[in-house]
Amino acid sequence: MTSPPPKLDGKELLDRFRKYMRDRNLPLTQQRQAVASVLFFSDEHLSAEDIESALRDDGIRVGKATIYRTLDLLVRAALISEHDFGDGFKRYEPRGVTSHHEHLICLECGKVVEFSSERIERMNALIADEHGFRHHHHRLAIYGVCHECQDNAAVTLEAGSGRRGVKHE
Repeated sequence: MTSPPPKLDGKELLDRFRKYMRDRNLPLTQQRQAVASVLFFSDEHLSAEDIESALRDDGIRVGKATIYRTLDLLVRAALISEHDFGDGFKRYEPRGVTSHHEHLICLECGKVVEFSSERIERMNALIADEHGFRHHHHRLAIYGVCHECQDNAAVTLEAGSGRRGVKHE
């Protein structure tokens, strides 16, 4: 049985970020806090451009260099995870102790769906054991076409275009 991973508490992650910065005597600017907040309170896998857009929509001006430096800092602090889903840019998501999960990535629209599976966790340990490995961690990303894109493709086929395809890069 698969299920969505547990949601993280954005306020707790922001507090951890403040403590991380304070413990290392690093300046915690309003811009850094704003970038962190966008990530910590989002349910999406955000790119740097997504973060910049969300900040701009909130009337907050933060330069791209500051966004990228803050993202690097948050990755080093182990507060966010960096992903490359093969679409030409990195995406970021909050990271927490109990938030291990896998990803389904739609090749049509780019949607990312998170899920957790006890069966996958057990299978990884069994496979590692069969090959004499001590399992440390794993990543799983399943690429395909989401339900909505499949439905859209079916509508397109019914409309007579006769063409349905998955984007290949």
